[in-house]
Amino acid sequence: MKVNLKMLSESLGLSQTTVSRALNGYSDVSEATRQRVIEAANQLGYQPNPQARHLATGRAEAIGIIYPFGEGDLRDVRFGEVVSGITERLAEQNLDLMIHSSRPDRELETYRRIIEGRRVDALVVARTRLDDPRIQFLQERNFPFVAYGRTNSRLPYAWFDFDNEAGGRLAVERLIGLGHRRIALIHAPLVLNFAKQRHAGFVAGLRAAGIEPDPALIIEAPLDRIGGYGAVGKLLALKEPPTALVVDTNVAGVGALRALTEAGWKPGNGMSLIVYDGIPTEIPLPYTVTGVTQATGEASGRAIADLVIGVLAGKRLEDLHVLAQPSIAPGETDGPPPAAQRRRAKAIGEETPG
Repeated sequence: MKVNLKMLSESLGLSQTTVSRALNGYSDVSEATRQRVIEAANQLGYQPNPQARHLATGRAEAIGIIYPFGEGDLRDVRFGEVVSGITERLAEQNLDLMIHSSRPDRELETYRRIIEGRRVDALVVARTRLDDPRIQFLQERNFPFVAYGRTNSRLPYAWFDFDNEAGGRLAVERLIGLGHRRIALIHAPLVLNFAKQRHAGFVAGLRAAGIEPDPALIIEAPLDRIGGYGAVGKLLALKEPPTALVVDTNVAGVGALRALTEAGWKPGNGMSLIVYDGIPTEIPLPYTVTGVTQATGEASGRAIADLVIGVLAGKRLEDLHVLAQPSIAPGETDGPPPAAQRRRAKAIGEETPG
């Protein structure tokens, strides 16, 4: 038989109000009473009624993500991993994660409905933009949130982000070290903060080596596989194609890899390739694509959830920042430029006795 609040109260000889306040952590209940109530609830298998708890506390016991899903997003394995990490960490605090889809041109209306309906206690804002109206909207309403990515807001807010500029620079430095000078970049729209940062790191890395970026080798593409595929086609059609390519997302990276393969490319023979976050493991390959790697999606999700928990606990927003550092994961898809490969092969051939 399911134990309800009335039965639990009667077994303890306490009022339902006292038991409810003890279970919800109110400060006017002594620690001794709170422990006594919790122990009895565990022994009897008491589970609070979610609707009653919501009415009593005014909290939804849920965190939300409002996401303008496109077709490409459904294939974004990385995002799924982040959601998994958030879900697992929030569950440890008896909080649910609610994902609300939204039309891209109606995002703020969705935010307004979710907030006014008190459907969630806080929000995670994903894919932040340089000047993000969603962040401004939440700040104006003093609604708790964590940004998955930084933005230009002058007001304090909690955020989790990667050092994307460092990642773009690392990729370029590796390719320059291998001897490349004509290095291309396929990047997501620069209204997205992560794309702007990775682009800045790419350009800074070239200029630090005395190489002025060639506009023909830097292509903005939609954040999907088709965008990556089409961008590679443009690069290969150039009179002098690049000897190396950096793709700033793994979603576009899949399309770029397909275009290269169809053109006869093989790893270690021709254009070098580095993909941010690598190629998703769901795509079987007989080789490893060199990538700029970050913390796993699950670890990132757990870190975001911890920030949400900190916001709800009233911690200083200035203290709720996490900036994760990227690194290079060497694979088999980058190496010296083709000309250098031919010179090396010729030299080896000359050294080998006939």
